[in-house]
Amino acid sequence: MFKKIHIRSYEVGLRFRDGEFVGLLGPGTHFVFTRFGKIEVRIASKRDPWLVDEQLDVIVKSGALAGKAEVIDLQDHQRALVWIDGRFSRVLGPGLYAYWIGVRDVRLEVVEIETVRFEHQDLASIVRGNDATRWLDVCKVDRDHVGVLFLDGRYVDELSPGLYAFWKEAADVRVVELDMRESQIDVSGQEIFTADKVTLRINAIITYVVKDARRAVSASTDARQSLYRETQLALRSAVGARELDGFLGAKDDLIEELEASVRDRATVLGLEVVSVGIRDVILPGDMKDLMNKVTEAKKAAEANLISRREETAAMRSQANTAKLLADNPTLMRLRELEVLQTIATSGNMNIVLGEKGLADRVVNLL
Repeated sequence: MFKKIHIRSYEVGLRFRDGEFVGLLGPGTHFVFTRFGKIEVRIASKRDPWLVDEQLDVIVKSGALAGKAEVIDLQDHQRALVWIDGRFSRVLGPGLYAYWIGVRDVRLEVVEIETVRFEHQDLASIVRGNDATRWLDVCKVDRDHVGVLFLDGRYVDELSPGLYAFWKEAADVRVVELDMRESQIDVSGQEIFTADKVTLRINAIITYVVKDARRAVSASTDARQSLYRETQLALRSAVGARELDGFLGAKDDLIEELEASVRDRATVLGLEVVSVGIRDVILPGDMKDLMNKVTEAKKAAEANLISRREETAAMRSQANTAKLLADNPTLMRLRELEVLQTIATSGNMNIVLGEKGLADRVVNLL
């Protein structure tokens, strides 16, 4: 007829008769009379600060928890941050909760979620807590990046690098992260016909930065891919309007035209073009051989022209020297003496005299 129940100092007994809550039992030994009706005692430990029971609402309404536990009833638009013994523990969603007082240091902070974005000085600790990701969407914007924030499809703000959290169920949150540093796009392997029907393989490169983050997200599903396509089309248009010789001789003009064409489109996409360049121009094999032959012929012609110019200059110099010697007999005599001196210093000098006048002149020189 009696059931002995022992409740420790840190425990509380929840007493039920025929499934109905009838009261609490404090620490000590209790004898429960069970003759009339079915008696049940559920023991709850205060070391776990939360009182969890399927009939919590009935227990709270009975008033039996007055002075023993704190009760909080969170509405749909409310959440609660829980600290236990000075450390963050969890996030509570809507519902009825009760926690024991006097054993553990429990502190609650009720937050309204209408603002959607959750800001708190202990945000880093909170997002690591239990159940945090159940109630919060957490995102991190990396260094040198910017986050474009949309709520329910509407643009709201640009987020600088850092940690952010948003309440779930409050709004449809989307954060698009963009790299604000210089980026490059390789437009490689483009086979293009010139105006004179020569096939070229061209590799180009474009350098850009994000200038308007909101526009870069909203103007296109993929701004980088759109810029790539625009550069590809502009390159084909610019090269296709030129003949091969004109293209090879004025690549700078082509680059300026290409950059001007791409820059306007990049502005629409929220981007800014820093530079555009042609990295490689690859000719077909037979065209390479032909160009090499043309180059070789040009170089040979240039070499022949230089040789002829040198010969002409030498002959002109000789003609000037002869004229100078003819007009100055003394200078002619000095020149003859230099020649004889050179011959004499060679070691052997043989003089063959023929015409009489020539012999007399040589003897006179000697």
